[in-house]
Amino acid sequence: MNDLGEFALQLAFATTLYGCVCYIMAARGNRIDLYLSADKTPLLVWGFVMVASICLWKAFLTNDFSVEYVWAYSNTQQNFFYKFASFWGGQKGSLLFWTLILTSYMAVVHYQNRTRNLMLVPYAMTVMLVMTLFFLGLLNFSTNPFERIPLPPEDGRGLNPLLQNYWMVIHPPTLYFGYVGFTVPFAFAIAALITKNLDDGWIRLTRKWALISWFFLAMGNLFGAQWAYVELGWGGYWAWDPVENAAFMPLIVATAYLHSVMIQEKKDMMKVWNMSLILLTFVMTIFGTFITRSGLIQSVHTFDEATLGFIFLGFLVVIVAFCVFLIVKRLPLLKGKNELDSFLSRESSFLFNNLVLLGIGFATFWGTVFPILSEAVRGVKITVGPPFYNQVNVPIGLALLALIGIGPIIAWRRATFSNLRKSFLKPLTVMLVAGVALFPMVPLSSKSEIYTYITFMLCAFVVTTIVIEFYKGSKARMSLHGGTFIQELGSLVWRNKRRYGGYTVHLGVVLIFAGIAGSSSYSVETQKHIQKGETIEIADFELLYNGLGVTEQSNIKTRVIATLDVLKNGKKIWVSHPEKEFYKEQNQPVSEVSLLSTWKEDLYVILADFNPDDESATFKIHVNPMVSWLWYGQWIMAFGTIICMWPDRQEQRRRLERMKKQQAIFVAAQE
Repeated sequence: MNDLGEFALQLAFATTLYGCVCYIMAARGNRIDLYLSADKTPLLVWGFVMVASICLWKAFLTNDFSVEYVWAYSNTQQNFFYKFASFWGGQKGSLLFWTLILTSYMAVVHYQNRTRNLMLVPYAMTVMLVMTLFFLGLLNFSTNPFERIPLPPEDGRGLNPLLQNYWMVIHPPTLYFGYVGFTVPFAFAIAALITKNLDDGWIRLTRKWALISWFFLAMGNLFGAQWAYVELGWGGYWAWDPVENAAFMPLIVATAYLHSVMIQEKKDMMKVWNMSLILLTFVMTIFGTFITRSGLIQSVHTFDEATLGFIFLGFLVVIVAFCVFLIVKRLPLLKGKNELDSFLSRESSFLFNNLVLLGIGFATFWGTVFPILSEAVRGVKITVGPPFYNQVNVPIGLALLALIGIGPIIAWRRATFSNLRKSFLKPLTVMLVAGVALFPMVPLSSKSEIYTYITFMLCAFVVTTIVIEFYKGSKARMSLHGGTFIQELGSLVWRNKRRYGGYTVHLGVVLIFAGIAGSSSYSVETQKHIQKGETIEIADFELLYNGLGVTEQSNIKTRVIATLDVLKNGKKIWVSHPEKEFYKEQNQPVSEVSLLSTWKEDLYVILADFNPDDESATFKIHVNPMVSWLWYGQWIMAFGTIICMWPDRQEQRRRLERMKKQQAIFVAAQE
């Protein structure tokens, strides 16, 4: 099976190269025979990569330690799910998994567009094949996942204990689906630039792809935050780690793109913006891959064998240079038909939204690369920590939160004073009332707490604007159709999925802002060494320590588990079991957090140290307010995105009409 997997990768590389050459020659020479020959390659490449992936999975599940990659990331004691997830646990397997997703997306795009927009599709498929060729080249000539060990050992080294968590099965694939998904709109954007078809056709073809990719990237970032929260045992969920930043930056740029394309579709404006943003989003995904595989930074998220830095850097430079060249060359064709009429308009709010998002993205990028640049220039690595990001990004984030509320209620083209007064009176009133109500309850002794107070007020403002939009639309439909409020609300959302799905996403974002603000400013923590029978008090909680227990789990690990009764107002509400795990093959123990989570706050208990002789122990305890609001916001965002992506029959009919016209144009050109 291993030989079959290796051979399948070689066939995939050769087929991809053939497809690239045939597509390019068909486009340049208008050769329909070469086009038809190349048109089979995406499905063949997908099939070969799938065969290779199945072979590697089989090697993991059958404990085939003759494969070096299986030996490095699995052992006989690992359960099925971790063996399955070990596929993407290291560099070689993650690159194969990336290629599997990319070729799967390419096969779907090929099937969707087999009779659609025949001017753009061949070029887009060529771009996707070139990207596939790069990754297959790495797998065949640099990081072969089927590399053998001459004398196979009896057991493997096993997966890193920090990765032996259920989020390992969920978080990396979700993030990869988002990363790789942006290859599709990138490919069609490049195709539009090459063919000079710079209307909104390429945007319409890739709208769902961009939205799906954004969805996976957003969920991947939040899943990663949950993983860090429950597994790393430091009491937080986001540390501005360089690899966290690498996943965050394409999300920010893609968010700007998704807002900006609406202006092009409605007003035929911001073409340069949109083209630049989607190209930059893809560049950021490659930059993130470069960060994790360069070896230039140290992080729990990077790969141990990160040796491909210069290859990815060269690939990144080529992509950036090619994108800049195409945009500059097509700049005269990217001018919109309309211009911005007024700064007091919805169009300008979208523009400011883009600027704010790019400001956050640039600040994050600068903080990520500054240690690398400082070491290269001065020979000293100057670390940029969370204080820098918080100082820069928090004020910009507040501006973004305000714009989320302003955008939906400000008029298109030009807003008058009477329009502004009518639209903003109720939201501003609610915001001020919320500010007055919160003032006695919220301490304002530091800059962080002042920012949090402003965040809560802006959250009230944004929620009010969203509620008003739903209410006004539903009441208007009630007056026209006579249904109940609930019926017309459902009909309103169903008939305007993009608009009201977007508002639902914004509501989730508001909850995330509130959760970040509350947990960042008002969390409390304590650390104390106590004897059995003693207590620790923190906030409204009292924790009574009852002792330690030790359990052996096969030959994998030893678990040391503490037991604490948790009391609130003198009443027992929970039993906490923080633990430390000692893996046989690892020197570093792993802390397992004990977590009591409610809508109001989280009680977060860590067993920091212990003495087995007298059963004394050191506990680190956090009370983190409103952390669960992040996870509520996450699922509301997911629900809103699903609404936006849900198929629309009217849109499908319009797409079929456009497809027939484009096919007729292509046939006429061939004749």
